[in-house]
Amino acid sequence: MINLFNAQIETLSLHKIGNKSRNESMVLSDSPYKLNDEITPLLKEFFLKPFREKEENYFQFAHEVDLEYNTLFSLINDCFHYKGNPEALHLVSKRITEHLFEQSNHPHIKNGEVYVVYFTNVSIDNIITDAVGIFKSEIKKDFIQIQENGSHLEMLLEQGILLEKIDKGALIFNHKKEDGYKVLTIDSNRYDARYWLEHFLSVDAFHDENFNTKKYLKFCQDFAREVVLPAEDKKEEVMFMNKAVNHFAKNDQFEESNFFNEVIDNPDLIAEFKNFKVDKGAKYSIEDLSTFPISNSAVSDARRKIKSVINLDTNVQIRINITNPEVAEKVIEKGYDEEKGMYYYLVYFHKETK
Repeated sequence: MINLFNAQIETLSLHKIGNKSRNESMVLSDSPYKLNDEITPLLKEFFLKPFREKEENYFQFAHEVDLEYNTLFSLINDCFHYKGNPEALHLVSKRITEHLFEQSNHPHIKNGEVYVVYFTNVSIDNIITDAVGIFKSEIKKDFIQIQENGSHLEMLLEQGILLEKIDKGALIFNHKKEDGYKVLTIDSNRYDARYWLEHFLSVDAFHDENFNTKKYLKFCQDFAREVVLPAEDKKEEVMFMNKAVNHFAKNDQFEESNFFNEVIDNPDLIAEFKNFKVDKGAKYSIEDLSTFPISNSAVSDARRKIKSVINLDTNVQIRINITNPEVAEKVIEKGYDEEKGMYYYLVYFHKETK
Protein backbone atom coordinates (compact mmCIF):
# COMPACT_ATOMS: atom_id res chain seq x y z
CA MET A 1 0.00 0.00 0.00
CA ILE A 2 1.17 3.52 -0.75
CA ASN A 3 0.30 6.84 0.86
CA LEU A 4 1.26 9.94 -1.12
CA PHE A 5 -0.72 12.49 0.88
CA ASN A 6 2.31 13.90 2.75
CA ALA A 7 4.73 13.64 -0.18
CA GLN A 8 6.86 16.72 -0.83
CA ILE A 9 8.64 17.80 -4.02
CA GLU A 10 12.29 18.41 -3.17
CA THR A 11 13.63 19.09 -6.67
CA LEU A 12 12.19 19.26 -10.19
CA SER A 13 14.03 19.23 -13.50
CA LEU A 14 12.20 20.08 -16.72
CA HIS A 15 13.39 19.07 -20.20
CA LYS A 16 11.86 18.52 -23.63
CA ILE A 17 12.41 15.76 -26.18
CA GLY A 18 11.28 15.13 -29.73
CA ASN A 19 11.03 12.02 -31.85
CA LYS A 20 14.50 10.82 -32.79
CA SER A 21 13.29 9.03 -35.94
CA ARG A 22 11.90 12.34 -37.24
CA ASN A 23 15.17 14.15 -36.47
CA GLU A 24 13.47 16.22 -33.79
CA SER A 25 15.73 17.79 -31.19
CA MET A 26 16.11 17.55 -27.43
CA VAL A 27 16.24 20.53 -25.07
CA LEU A 28 17.94 20.04 -21.70
CA SER A 29 17.57 22.75 -19.08
CA ASP A 30 20.74 24.21 -17.58
CA SER A 31 19.50 24.14 -13.99
CA PRO A 32 16.69 22.74 -11.82
CA TYR A 33 13.28 24.37 -12.10
CA LYS A 34 12.67 27.02 -9.42
CA LEU A 35 9.49 26.02 -7.61
CA ASN A 36 7.18 28.42 -5.80
CA ASP A 37 4.29 28.07 -3.36
CA GLU A 38 1.71 28.69 -6.08
CA ILE A 39 2.72 26.06 -8.64
CA THR A 40 4.17 23.36 -6.35
CA PRO A 41 0.86 21.97 -4.97
CA LEU A 42 -0.64 22.00 -8.48
CA LEU A 43 2.32 20.05 -9.88
CA LYS A 44 2.22 17.59 -6.99
CA GLU A 45 -1.44 16.82 -7.75
CA PHE A 46 -0.68 16.65 -11.48
CA PHE A 47 2.07 14.08 -10.95
CA LEU A 48 0.65 11.93 -8.14
CA LYS A 49 -3.12 11.88 -8.67
CA PRO A 50 -3.02 9.06 -11.29
CA PHE A 51 -1.15 6.79 -8.87
CA ARG A 52 -3.67 7.31 -6.09
CA GLU A 53 -6.51 6.38 -8.43
CA LYS A 54 -4.80 3.45 -10.13
CA GLU A 55 -4.70 -0.13 -8.96
CA GLU A 56 -1.31 -0.87 -7.38
CA ASN A 57 0.42 -3.21 -9.81
CA TYR A 58 4.10 -3.02 -8.94
CA PHE A 59 7.03 -3.54 -11.27
CA GLN A 60 10.76 -3.90 -10.71
CA PHE A 61 13.76 -3.07 -12.85
CA ALA A 62 15.14 -6.14 -14.60
CA HIS A 63 17.84 -7.26 -17.01
CA GLU A 64 18.43 -10.65 -18.62
CA VAL A 65 22.11 -10.67 -17.61
CA ASP A 66 22.43 -8.60 -14.43
CA LEU A 67 20.40 -5.80 -12.85
CA GLU A 68 23.40 -3.47 -12.91
CA TYR A 69 23.17 -3.42 -16.72
CA ASN A 70 19.71 -1.84 -16.57
CA THR A 71 20.43 1.78 -17.52
CA LEU A 72 17.58 3.38 -15.64
CA PHE A 73 18.20 1.28 -12.50
CA SER A 74 21.74 2.66 -12.33
CA LEU A 75 20.53 6.22 -12.88
CA ILE A 76 17.92 5.89 -10.13
CA ASN A 77 20.66 4.62 -7.81
CA ASP A 78 22.52 7.86 -8.51
CA CYS A 79 19.39 9.90 -7.77
CA PHE A 80 18.96 8.39 -4.33
CA HIS A 81 22.70 8.78 -3.69
CA TYR A 82 22.56 12.53 -4.48
CA LYS A 83 19.59 13.31 -2.22
CA GLY A 84 19.88 16.90 -0.99
CA ASN A 85 22.13 17.94 -3.87
CA PRO A 86 19.88 19.66 -6.46
CA GLU A 87 22.67 20.30 -8.96
CA ALA A 88 23.88 16.70 -8.96
CA LEU A 89 20.27 15.45 -9.23
CA HIS A 90 19.74 17.77 -12.19
CA LEU A 91 22.75 16.28 -14.00
CA VAL A 92 21.28 12.81 -13.49
CA SER A 93 17.91 14.06 -14.78
CA LYS A 94 19.64 15.03 -18.03
CA ARG A 95 21.01 11.51 -18.42
CA ILE A 96 17.54 10.06 -17.72
CA THR A 97 16.06 12.33 -20.42
CA GLU A 98 18.81 11.37 -22.87
CA HIS A 99 18.04 7.70 -22.20
CA LEU A 100 14.35 8.33 -22.93
CA PHE A 101 15.26 10.22 -26.12
CA GLU A 102 17.33 7.24 -27.33
CA GLN A 103 14.20 5.06 -27.09
CA SER A 104 12.04 7.56 -29.03
CA ASN A 105 12.43 5.92 -32.43
CA HIS A 106 8.92 4.73 -33.27
CA PRO A 107 7.02 7.09 -35.62
CA HIS A 108 3.98 7.09 -33.31
CA ILE A 109 5.94 8.49 -30.36
CA LYS A 110 5.02 12.11 -29.68
CA ASN A 111 7.33 14.87 -28.56
CA GLY A 112 6.74 16.35 -25.13
CA GLU A 113 8.01 17.69 -21.85
CA VAL A 114 9.92 15.46 -19.43
CA TYR A 115 9.78 16.07 -15.68
CA VAL A 116 12.20 14.36 -13.29
CA VAL A 117 11.06 14.88 -9.71
CA TYR A 118 12.60 13.92 -6.37
CA PHE A 119 9.91 13.27 -3.73
CA THR A 120 10.39 12.94 0.00
CA ASN A 121 8.07 11.66 2.72
CA VAL A 122 6.23 9.03 0.66
CA SER A 123 4.89 5.91 2.34
CA ILE A 124 5.02 2.39 0.92
CA ASP A 125 4.45 -0.86 2.83
CA ASN A 126 4.20 1.28 6.01
CA ILE A 127 7.72 2.65 5.46
CA ILE A 128 8.47 6.36 5.01
CA THR A 129 10.99 6.83 2.22
CA ASP A 130 11.84 8.83 -0.94
CA ALA A 131 10.81 8.34 -4.53
CA VAL A 132 11.88 9.51 -7.97
CA GLY A 133 9.16 10.41 -10.44
CA ILE A 134 9.68 10.49 -14.20
CA PHE A 135 6.78 11.98 -16.16
CA LYS A 136 6.09 12.95 -19.74
CA SER A 137 3.32 15.21 -21.06
CA GLU A 138 2.52 14.79 -24.75
CA ILE A 139 -1.01 15.96 -25.55
CA LYS A 140 -1.61 19.69 -25.86
CA LYS A 141 -5.08 21.26 -25.58
CA ASP A 142 -6.45 24.43 -27.12
CA PHE A 143 -7.64 27.14 -24.75
CA ILE A 144 -8.69 30.77 -25.04
CA GLN A 145 -6.81 33.52 -23.25
CA ILE A 146 -8.79 36.75 -22.72
CA GLN A 147 -6.74 39.92 -23.01
CA GLU A 148 -7.84 43.44 -22.18
CA ASN A 149 -7.06 46.12 -24.74
CA GLY A 150 -8.49 49.34 -23.34
CA SER A 151 -12.27 48.93 -23.37
CA HIS A 152 -11.99 46.05 -25.82
CA LEU A 153 -11.56 42.37 -24.93
CA GLU A 154 -9.62 40.13 -27.28
CA MET A 155 -9.58 36.34 -27.46
CA LEU A 156 -6.24 34.67 -28.08
CA LEU A 157 -6.17 30.99 -29.04
CA GLU A 158 -3.26 29.21 -27.35
CA GLN A 159 -2.11 25.67 -26.68
CA GLY A 160 -1.00 24.28 -23.35
CA ILE A 161 -0.88 21.37 -20.91
CA LEU A 162 -4.01 20.77 -18.87
CA LEU A 163 -3.29 19.77 -15.27
CA GLU A 164 -5.84 16.96 -15.42
CA LYS A 165 -3.92 13.96 -16.66
CA ILE A 166 -0.26 13.14 -17.15
CA ASP A 167 0.36 11.09 -20.28
CA LYS A 168 3.16 8.87 -19.02
CA GLY A 169 4.66 8.41 -15.59
CA ALA A 170 6.79 6.19 -13.39
CA LEU A 171 7.20 6.41 -9.64
CA ILE A 172 10.26 4.61 -8.30
CA PHE A 173 10.34 4.09 -4.53
CA ASN A 174 13.58 3.81 -2.58
CA HIS A 175 12.40 0.43 -1.35
CA LYS A 176 13.45 -3.16 -2.19
CA LYS A 177 16.57 -2.02 -4.05
CA GLU A 178 17.98 -5.56 -4.00
CA ASP A 179 14.98 -6.69 -6.09
CA GLY A 180 15.15 -3.76 -8.52
CA TYR A 181 13.09 -1.26 -6.50
CA LYS A 182 9.31 -1.09 -6.37
CA VAL A 183 7.99 0.80 -9.40
CA LEU A 184 4.52 2.07 -10.31
CA THR A 185 3.86 3.19 -13.86
CA ILE A 186 1.04 4.74 -15.88
CA ASP A 187 0.59 5.15 -19.61
CA SER A 188 -2.52 6.96 -20.82
CA ASN A 189 -1.61 6.62 -24.51
CA ARG A 190 -1.42 2.90 -25.26
CA TYR A 191 -0.31 3.20 -28.89
CA ASP A 192 3.37 3.07 -27.88
CA ALA A 193 3.24 1.04 -24.66
CA ARG A 194 6.37 -1.00 -25.36
CA TYR A 195 8.43 2.14 -25.80
CA TRP A 196 7.73 3.31 -22.24
CA LEU A 197 7.40 0.11 -20.27
CA GLU A 198 9.87 -2.22 -21.99
CA HIS A 199 12.41 -0.04 -23.78
CA PHE A 200 12.72 2.91 -21.42
CA LEU A 201 11.92 1.44 -17.99
CA SER A 202 12.84 -2.21 -18.72
CA VAL A 203 10.73 -3.60 -15.90
CA ASP A 204 9.05 -6.87 -14.98
CA ALA A 205 6.13 -7.48 -12.63
CA PHE A 206 7.14 -7.36 -8.97
CA HIS A 207 6.41 -10.76 -7.43
CA ASP A 208 5.20 -9.70 -4.00
CA GLU A 209 2.15 -10.79 -1.98
CA ASN A 210 -0.05 -8.43 -3.97
CA PHE A 211 1.07 -9.95 -7.28
CA ASN A 212 0.82 -13.54 -6.01
CA THR A 213 -2.65 -13.04 -4.51
CA LYS A 214 -4.02 -11.42 -7.66
CA LYS A 215 -2.52 -14.02 -9.97
CA TYR A 216 -3.69 -17.00 -7.91
CA LEU A 217 -7.24 -15.64 -7.67
CA LYS A 218 -7.26 -14.90 -11.41
CA PHE A 219 -6.14 -18.49 -11.99
CA CYS A 220 -9.01 -19.72 -9.77
CA GLN A 221 -11.46 -17.57 -11.72
CA ASP A 222 -10.37 -19.08 -15.03
CA PHE A 223 -10.45 -22.59 -13.54
CA ALA A 224 -14.02 -21.97 -12.40
CA ARG A 225 -15.03 -20.75 -15.85
CA GLU A 226 -13.16 -23.37 -17.93
CA VAL A 227 -13.54 -26.47 -15.73
CA VAL A 228 -16.23 -26.07 -13.05
CA LEU A 229 -18.84 -24.37 -15.26
CA PRO A 230 -18.77 -26.92 -18.13
CA ALA A 231 -18.78 -29.86 -15.70
CA GLU A 232 -21.43 -28.48 -13.35
CA ASP A 233 -23.41 -25.25 -13.84
CA LYS A 234 -23.29 -21.48 -13.27
CA LYS A 235 -24.28 -21.87 -9.63
CA GLU A 236 -21.28 -24.10 -8.91
CA GLU A 237 -18.96 -21.73 -10.76
CA VAL A 238 -20.16 -18.81 -8.64
CA MET A 239 -20.02 -20.85 -5.44
CA PHE A 240 -16.48 -22.00 -6.15
CA MET A 241 -15.19 -18.44 -6.59
CA ASN A 242 -17.10 -17.20 -3.55
CA LYS A 243 -15.49 -19.89 -1.41
CA ALA A 244 -12.06 -19.15 -2.90
CA VAL A 245 -12.25 -15.42 -2.19
CA ASN A 246 -13.59 -15.98 1.32
CA HIS A 247 -10.75 -18.41 2.02
CA PHE A 248 -8.23 -15.74 1.02
CA ALA A 249 -10.08 -13.08 3.02
CA LYS A 250 -9.94 -14.94 6.31
CA ASN A 251 -6.30 -16.05 6.11
CA ASP A 252 -3.04 -14.09 6.32
CA GLN A 253 -0.98 -16.89 4.78
CA PHE A 254 -1.97 -19.00 1.79
CA GLU A 255 -1.37 -22.76 2.08
CA GLU A 256 -2.49 -24.72 -0.94
CA SER A 257 -3.27 -27.88 1.05
CA ASN A 258 -5.62 -25.90 3.33
CA PHE A 259 -7.17 -24.29 0.25
CA PHE A 260 -7.96 -27.73 -1.20
CA ASN A 261 -9.53 -28.92 2.06
CA GLU A 262 -11.70 -25.86 2.65
CA VAL A 263 -12.63 -24.75 -0.86
CA ILE A 264 -12.64 -27.82 -3.11
CA ASP A 265 -12.96 -30.82 -0.78
CA ASN A 266 -13.47 -33.16 -3.74
CA PRO A 267 -10.60 -35.49 -4.72
CA ASP A 268 -11.58 -35.54 -8.40
CA LEU A 269 -11.85 -31.76 -8.62
CA ILE A 270 -8.56 -31.35 -6.71
CA ALA A 271 -6.88 -33.57 -9.31
CA GLU A 272 -8.35 -31.44 -12.12
CA PHE A 273 -7.19 -28.29 -10.35
CA LYS A 274 -3.62 -29.65 -10.10
CA ASN A 275 -3.65 -30.67 -13.78
CA PHE A 276 -4.96 -27.25 -14.76
CA LYS A 277 -2.15 -25.66 -12.77
CA VAL A 278 0.45 -27.82 -14.53
CA ASP A 279 -0.96 -26.86 -17.93
CA LYS A 280 -1.53 -23.15 -17.35
CA GLY A 281 0.29 -22.18 -14.16
CA ALA A 282 3.18 -20.57 -16.06
CA LYS A 283 0.74 -18.19 -17.75
CA TYR A 284 -0.14 -16.78 -14.32
CA SER A 285 3.38 -17.15 -12.83
CA ILE A 286 2.06 -19.52 -10.15
CA GLU A 287 3.38 -22.85 -11.45
CA ASP A 288 5.62 -23.30 -8.37
CA LEU A 289 3.50 -21.27 -5.97
CA SER A 290 1.90 -23.15 -3.08
CA THR A 291 2.44 -20.86 -0.09
CA PHE A 292 2.69 -17.07 0.23
CA PRO A 293 1.49 -14.12 2.35
CA ILE A 294 -1.96 -12.88 1.34
CA SER A 295 -2.57 -9.26 0.34
CA ASN A 296 -5.84 -7.94 1.79
CA SER A 297 -6.05 -5.15 -0.78
CA ALA A 298 -5.70 -7.66 -3.63
CA VAL A 299 -8.50 -9.78 -2.13
CA SER A 300 -10.74 -6.70 -1.88
CA ASP A 301 -10.02 -5.85 -5.52
CA ALA A 302 -10.85 -9.40 -6.60
CA ARG A 303 -14.09 -9.42 -4.61
CA ARG A 304 -15.28 -6.27 -6.38
CA LYS A 305 -14.60 -7.77 -9.81
CA ILE A 306 -16.15 -11.20 -9.31
CA LYS A 307 -19.71 -11.49 -10.52
CA SER A 308 -21.95 -13.34 -8.06
CA VAL A 309 -25.03 -13.26 -10.24
CA ILE A 310 -26.70 -16.11 -12.13
CA ASN A 311 -28.33 -14.67 -15.24
CA LEU A 312 -31.20 -16.75 -16.63
CA ASP A 313 -32.61 -16.60 -20.16
CA THR A 314 -36.02 -15.73 -18.67
CA ASN A 315 -34.68 -12.29 -17.62
CA VAL A 316 -34.40 -13.39 -14.00
CA GLN A 317 -31.26 -12.84 -11.92
CA ILE A 318 -30.22 -14.69 -8.79
CA ARG A 319 -27.63 -12.85 -6.71
CA ILE A 320 -25.62 -14.94 -4.25
CA ASN A 321 -24.24 -13.42 -1.06
CA ILE A 322 -20.49 -13.81 -1.51
CA THR A 323 -19.77 -13.34 2.22
CA ASN A 324 -21.62 -16.52 3.16
CA PRO A 325 -21.65 -19.00 0.27
CA GLU A 326 -22.27 -21.99 2.54
CA VAL A 327 -25.73 -20.67 3.41
CA ALA A 328 -26.49 -19.99 -0.25
CA GLU A 329 -25.51 -23.55 -1.10
CA LYS A 330 -28.07 -24.90 1.38
CA VAL A 331 -31.00 -22.75 0.31
CA ILE A 332 -30.64 -22.93 -3.50
CA GLU A 333 -31.40 -26.13 -5.38
CA LYS A 334 -31.32 -26.76 -9.11
CA GLY A 335 -33.64 -29.18 -10.90
CA TYR A 336 -35.30 -30.02 -14.21
CA ASP A 337 -39.05 -29.97 -14.88
CA GLU A 338 -39.89 -32.72 -17.41
CA GLU A 339 -43.36 -31.35 -18.12
CA LYS A 340 -42.18 -27.82 -18.95
CA GLY A 341 -38.88 -28.96 -20.40
CA MET A 342 -37.04 -26.31 -18.40
CA TYR A 343 -34.46 -26.11 -15.63
CA TYR A 344 -35.40 -24.36 -12.40
CA TYR A 345 -33.84 -23.04 -9.21
CA LEU A 346 -35.68 -23.65 -5.96
CA VAL A 347 -34.92 -21.02 -3.30
CA TYR A 348 -35.79 -21.56 0.38
CA PHE A 349 -36.28 -18.65 2.81
CA HIS A 350 -37.92 -17.76 6.11
CA LYS A 351 -39.17 -14.30 5.21
CA GLU A 352 -38.62 -11.48 2.77
CA THR A 353 -36.34 -8.66 3.88
CA LYS A 354 -36.38 -5.01 2.94
